[in-house]
Amino acid sequence: MAVPPGKLFGTDGVRGRVGEFLNAELALAVGRAGTAAVEVERPRVLIIRDTRESGPMLESALAAGVAEAGGEVYLGGILPTPAALLLSRSYDFDLAAVVSASHNPYHDNGIKLFAGSEGKLDDGTEARVEELIHNPPPPSSSPGRINRLNGAERDYLRALESHFRLDLKGMKVMLDCANGSTYRVAGEIFTRLGAEVELLANEPDGVNINHDCGSTHVTNLASEIAGSGADIGFSFDGDGDRVLAVDREGRVHDGDEIIALIAADRASRSALGGGVVVTVMTNYGFHQAMEAAGIEVEVCGVGDRYVLEALRGRQWALGGEQSGHIISTGYAPTGDGIAAALMLLEALAGRNLAGASVMEKLPQTLRNVVVADREAVASATPVWSSVEKVNRDLEGRGRVLVRPSGTEPLVRVMVEAPTQEEAEQICSGLVALVEQELGG
Repeated sequence: MAVPPGKLFGTDGVRGRVGEFLNAELALAVGRAGTAAVEVERPRVLIIRDTRESGPMLESALAAGVAEAGGEVYLGGILPTPAALLLSRSYDFDLAAVVSASHNPYHDNGIKLFAGSEGKLDDGTEARVEELIHNPPPPSSSPGRINRLNGAERDYLRALESHFRLDLKGMKVMLDCANGSTYRVAGEIFTRLGAEVELLANEPDGVNINHDCGSTHVTNLASEIAGSGADIGFSFDGDGDRVLAVDREGRVHDGDEIIALIAADRASRSALGGGVVVTVMTNYGFHQAMEAAGIEVEVCGVGDRYVLEALRGRQWALGGEQSGHIISTGYAPTGDGIAAALMLLEALAGRNLAGASVMEKLPQTLRNVVVADREAVASATPVWSSVEKVNRDLEGRGRVLVRPSGTEPLVRVMVEAPTQEEAEQICSGLVALVEQELGG
């Protein structure tokens, strides 16, 4: 099976169904090309993965590609995605790769590449890797070796523990680990900090990652926490780079609310370091809350790489997405679900999350429409004419956003309006139009 033609990288690396798009041959090609694109004579490359059944196969193929190109491979095992950057910082890796499809179902997988401890590859380097995948360089005359990185999990936990000096004694925390890469480390760090921990979805079997659990199915945690005696709950996604919070009454708090609480707390202590970066998906209520608090906000495109670019451009420290992907550059240049949970507890300082909100969300409806070609929405004139008209009607009261997914064959339709009924009515009309124009 040959490497698929055309563009391979989406907004979050190479991702797709295993066997249909992502296979051992493509993984080997990514490893070889990524290593060749690093301008170092013998690059040191870290590889970690999540719990999917296809992970060991793709990890092996990726490692073989790195070694064929002359790189020295270090296998860190099952760890959350943010561990790639933290370990790169500690061990001075030139390139890091994560085998994961994040919140996708088990039959998908992916490969994310990081420029060592600096964050995801920039657009130019990514384009160079794509070019080298389709036009592979000759094998190195001196292939590299494949090594185990012993103690990688210990080092990741040490990084969390040294940065977040919290005392959680007397607190009961419920954690939904999505049967993913946080299933060992999440409970361990909260226990080390003194919390009583109850774990959900922490028995991965290769196919149950994200299945009716984790941040894409947060209602699981919400139903479990009510009446459990837990003070707060956190639900991670499959690769551990995002989190949603649930208060003791079972109410879900998304990334917008988490960022707002952290930002308000830091601003009150003169520790925010500028303003906050959020994406176009961020609820209008967040902007109202930040305006009331005197906190400047910059809006960027969807994707943590764009949040990080904007943070670096403004030399700010805090930003993130409604999905719960939250970056604090003082800790690491990437989202880390466990770190975000600890940042929220830091901001709450013992308060009950249920009563600590600093923003009032505008009712929002988000629908994902399966389409044959997600990029075709750009030229779907009837869709954009309708979006323009609805935005005129909602001016000052709400808004509409339509965009293609960066990783899946979907078009996302989001509507915010003064009432849930109006938001759902408008969203249903736009979804029907997208289906009509783009098919499924």
